[in-house]
Amino acid sequence: MTATITAPDLKDPDLYFDRAPHDLFAQLRTERPVYWNPESDGAGFWALTRYADIVAVSRNPGLFSSAYENGGHRIFNENEVGLTGAGEAAIGIPFISVDPPVHTQYRKFIMPALSPARLAGIEERIHARCLSLIDRIPLGETVDLVPLLSAPLPLLTLCELLDLPTGMWVKLYDWTNAFVGEDDPDFRQSPQAMAAILGEFMAFSQQLYEERRATPGQDLATLLATMEVNGQPVTFQEFVGNLILALVGANETTRNSLSHSVAAFAANPDQWDLVRADPTLLKNGVREMVRYASPVMHMRRTATADTEIGGQAIRKGDKIVLWYIAANRDESVFPDPDRFDIRRGNIQHLGFGTGQHVCVGSRLAEMQLRVAFSLLAERVGRFKMMAAPRRFRSNFINGLKNLDVQMVAA
Repeated sequence: MTATITAPDLKDPDLYFDRAPHDLFAQLRTERPVYWNPESDGAGFWALTRYADIVAVSRNPGLFSSAYENGGHRIFNENEVGLTGAGEAAIGIPFISVDPPVHTQYRKFIMPALSPARLAGIEERIHARCLSLIDRIPLGETVDLVPLLSAPLPLLTLCELLDLPTGMWVKLYDWTNAFVGEDDPDFRQSPQAMAAILGEFMAFSQQLYEERRATPGQDLATLLATMEVNGQPVTFQEFVGNLILALVGANETTRNSLSHSVAAFAANPDQWDLVRADPTLLKNGVREMVRYASPVMHMRRTATADTEIGGQAIRKGDKIVLWYIAANRDESVFPDPDRFDIRRGNIQHLGFGTGQHVCVGSRLAEMQLRVAFSLLAERVGRFKMMAAPRRFRSNFINGLKNLDVQMVAA
């Protein structure tokens, strides 16, 4: 018989340090799917763990706000804390923390820049980059796959989108880790170290902003620097906020989905055999990879009026945290949800969100996963995990810092 849960603190980053607590989320879905989580440093929040509830909230931005002025899209209040603090120390507001109709204006600018027509030939270029990375990985030797493949692949793609030199991927990697790693001492070693990182990034951003406004190109950085919202050009602060959003979104989802999927194939060699026998399974199989990994664990909304969710009364101003990592293992939607099944059909996962704020780069992320595993299937017969990976200390990113594996030749 399963023991009844007491009062877990889902905000505590230590809860996710050793493993993703899927068993805890499963109990919450059953016993308290709309769970009140007190905070020692805040008013508390409602934690949603059921797929249907999260979809319903995500598709009603008028009632459930992501706006910065209402607290934004994270557990903490962005208008009080933010990346570097509120007030003069704060960066600009990224469009993920803006509600419709203004949010919709941002998306109308950005989504065409990531369309297949605008990115003609990008799959071939991703294929070439990925092949070059894989060619350098020795078979049969223990390697850390994160710096060799998982991290550089999406960041090299981002360098293309931003029209930056390929060597910039290493800096982008360090910066994004610092931006999302507020609870991890490896990523934010001290306030002084964070100030130095931010200063370096801001100097880079200022130069990029000025260059793209002076000499516009066809790249994403030009778009972020020159677009107009409500008839007004974006400010430098807004450019910085959206640039950070692009860096994190383009890196963390693909990078950690790739790492978690290698670990899943190592634990489930029968699934890797299926891919090697029929690589066309990857067309839909990449969706199973993202579902299983759930690289972004939560997003947050704030109720703009008194309402109810799943029979629970919600007050105006209450925080609501949407646990994608729980919804992606909801038994009512995904039969046998803890099984990694590359042949699973009709996968409508929430790994990229849903509703108004669904990730604009989701198709590009899936493309990179498909290309990477197609190439790996040609030469790798088995993945062998040589040590348990070190995890991010984070309640936000389901991340792996390293992935020590042997890739056994086919």
